[in-house]
Amino acid sequence: MSLAQDPRVMAELDLGSPPGPDGEVVAAPPPRRRRGGGGLLRGLLGNGKSLSGVVILVLFALMAIFAPVIAPGDPTLIQGIGSQPPSAEHWLGTTAKGQDVFALNVWGARSSLFVGFTVGIAATFVGLLVGLASAYLGRTIDNLLSLVTNVFLLLPGLPLLVILAAFLPQGLGTVILVLVITGWAGSARVLRSQAMSIRGKDFVSAAQVTGEGGLRIMFREMLPNMASIVMSTFLACVIFGIGAQAGLEFLGLGDISTVSWGTNLYWASNDGALLTGAWWVFVPPGVCIALVAFALALVNYGVDETTNPRLRRPRRRTTPDAPTRVAARTGKEAAR
Repeated sequence: MSLAQDPRVMAELDLGSPPGPDGEVVAAPPPRRRRGGGGLLRGLLGNGKSLSGVVILVLFALMAIFAPVIAPGDPTLIQGIGSQPPSAEHWLGTTAKGQDVFALNVWGARSSLFVGFTVGIAATFVGLLVGLASAYLGRTIDNLLSLVTNVFLLLPGLPLLVILAAFLPQGLGTVILVLVITGWAGSARVLRSQAMSIRGKDFVSAAQVTGEGGLRIMFREMLPNMASIVMSTFLACVIFGIGAQAGLEFLGLGDISTVSWGTNLYWASNDGALLTGAWWVFVPPGVCIALVAFALALVNYGVDETTNPRLRRPRRRTTPDAPTRVAARTGKEAAR
């Protein structure tokens, strides 16, 4: 029998396990199954990119929560001479009015993060309701909801944002409402596609046969199997909310009386920071927006890599001493 046809040799090369005392191959123990519940969280924390994104988000969240401790007092008060570059007294310099730029950006994190995550939750919730209803109810309801979704998708986003923000009363609630109205349609289309694929599974048909209600099937049977796509959609909506709020406030269509990263950019433009070269006024809020969006994108990448087997890196099993063991066993057989 040739070496390649020896079942013991082939088994050892496949299993990577040492032979027993009589030369027989002992099968390697089966791999452990991953326990359900918290698997997505463990996968995110075990992924380097998503862990970096989580750390950045936690730092910004702590900055927003402890803003009264980090930069006590009213950030809009004049605290020095205007248009001063960064110094030991004012870490990020001062605006043209003499306000501390560091305090404005620390306090601005509160409004920007609050609006972003609120818009993300609301837009994802509306999109999830529309997607599940379209996929499960089907026919007339699906056609009607798909028509409404397509109308909102075809409308140009920026002009719609400008029109709604211009005619509605100013305020933080108005900004959130406008962003939810213009941001739910994309989420609904993505979630509907995922729900349609789950709608034809056997466990959904079994739940219908057992007499479960429509809401129970949608939220107890279908929704848990959409956790990864729901989280990815939520992160994308948060990025949209933070960026769109900054864009509206930069154009002067938001609530400019509040302190946020968008209003900081608005006042920097009005005060001529770009013309005078006062980079320390407009660069920090832009960097904060970019860092938060980058962190959310990293977490989104980690979600995709954790839940999609095609994106996982295969782990190679190294057996450097396998040829040595095969040669030794071949020598024993020849001696016999």
